[in-house]
Amino acid sequence: MAILGSLATNIWLFGNPEGPSRGPASPPYDSLAHSVEAFLGFLANGKFISLLTILFGVGLEIQYRSAVRRGAAWPGRYLWRATLLFVEGLVHYLLIFEFDVLMGYAVASVVVAFLVGRSTRVINGWMYGTGCLHLVLAAGIALTATGQGNIAVSRPGLFADGTWWEQVLSRIDLWFVYRAESIFMIPMAISLFLAGVRIWRAGVFTDDERGGVLRRRMMILGLGLGLPLNFAMTLVQDNSAVSRYVFAPMVAAGILALAVTVVLRLPGRHGVLRRGLTAVGKTALTGYILQNLLGSALAYGWGLGLAVTLAGYRPWWVIAAWFVLSAVLTVFAVVWLRHFSRGPVELFWTWAQNAPRRKDAATTMGT
Repeated sequence: MAILGSLATNIWLFGNPEGPSRGPASPPYDSLAHSVEAFLGFLANGKFISLLTILFGVGLEIQYRSAVRRGAAWPGRYLWRATLLFVEGLVHYLLIFEFDVLMGYAVASVVVAFLVGRSTRVINGWMYGTGCLHLVLAAGIALTATGQGNIAVSRPGLFADGTWWEQVLSRIDLWFVYRAESIFMIPMAISLFLAGVRIWRAGVFTDDERGGVLRRRMMILGLGLGLPLNFAMTLVQDNSAVSRYVFAPMVAAGILALAVTVVLRLPGRHGVLRRGLTAVGKTALTGYILQNLLGSALAYGWGLGLAVTLAGYRPWWVIAAWFVLSAVLTVFAVVWLRHFSRGPVELFWTWAQNAPRRKDAATTMGT
């Protein structure tokens, strides 16, 4: 769900005739088309990237527990995994998408890898400390950005008529602009990673009374309080830093609790929807990269150029594109997993992760 949700955010960047360089921007509520686009942008903006970040922390906790059960050193080879994630994010940024999150995740995961085995007091201290630092940074951005509007940083027409290679060169030339959010979000990523660790340990994912109580509290906080505040802030300052970086993570916690509750209550384990979402989850890295590659090919001038060709049909064509790409990603994941245990990027990861082990084995055999 987090992968398809991140597509719901990025699809508006691809669908902008000026390209993603202006960042996410919603129109005013002054017509039906604008109101639909603004409301859908509000629903997606910041929430699913926060959800993905929390789930990344859950995954890190599961890996830590697995290492402990095996008696393996920690963080040990996880640092190599973080290095691979950074390299993958760098390649993804250079070749495909300006607002890649994987590089920031890699840096934050190294910090969290050294914290996950510490006491609850230490984990909470880092979680709240980095969370407060993030709030200070978000407030600073909100204050300095007020009244400045959206500023395009790439040359006019780059994404409408520029070649793929010209876009690559633009990402290299303007790295300090496009990587600014990724760097800024590192404290938030550390805090939400640790929140994911605490959520898993608290039993939010378990189907028992305690898990139910925790999920209800998260839904009240995230959906009952965070969602109205998030929407109100979009009306006060369209696409403000406070909306994206403060209230959206609150809403993400509520979405997570709601999703877990729904999944635990679904009858049976083999429904079409569950199979599809499970398949997308198992191929998450592949899906994240593929959705941005396909979105670029649909919208940019070096591809089909629909962002310009269908500019007069916003937001309807963008909504249709999200449904089509979501269906493509889901079908691809389901079909692929019938033949392989993991997605193509995940299989490459497994091979690359084991490279040091293969080298050690070869050295041992040689001696």
